[in-house]
Amino acid sequence: MAKPVQIGLLILVSCLVAGAYGALHNQLSYSVGSAYFHDVKFAEFGIPPEQHNRIGAALIGWRASWWMGAFMGIAVFGLASVLVPAKHLLPLGLGVLFLAVFVTTIGALGGLLLAILGPNIPVIADSLAQLPPDPGFRRAALMHEGSYIGGALGGLIALWTIWRARRSLNA
Repeated sequence: MAKPVQIGLLILVSCLVAGAYGALHNQLSYSVGSAYFHDVKFAEFGIPPEQHNRIGAALIGWRASWWMGAFMGIAVFGLASVLVPAKHLLPLGLGVLFLAVFVTTIGALGGLLLAILGPNIPVIADSLAQLPPDPGFRRAALMHEGSYIGGALGGLIALWTIWRARRSLNA
């Protein structure tokens, strides 16, 4: 398969995976803190009142995430198109996509853990005091922040992986 077709396919898959991740992530964060959605996200995304539930949370997740797949995909797979031979592009691309999603998930779970343990750690408790007192709100908000941090780190790790793989794949 030609490189441009592979790159287009990988970017499309990245958009779908990122959107699905966002929708699924919001199902978990809605479970741990629906107040975050009712107080902030439903209004922010213009979700109609009849969808102020899990469907609305999934829509928010999709809308907030799919474009990140395009953004990261263009950067990561653009680099890969220059550095990686065509025969390795698709499997390596899918591998780094899985790696980025894994790191993003770790970031989300790290945010959740921080929200759960943070009130018992004085330095963190001071920072958490800036958020509304509802523990569920804090858990969902920090899960979202953790996902953003994990996504950025996952993208950087994907770029680094492509960069490192160029030597062995071009040998």
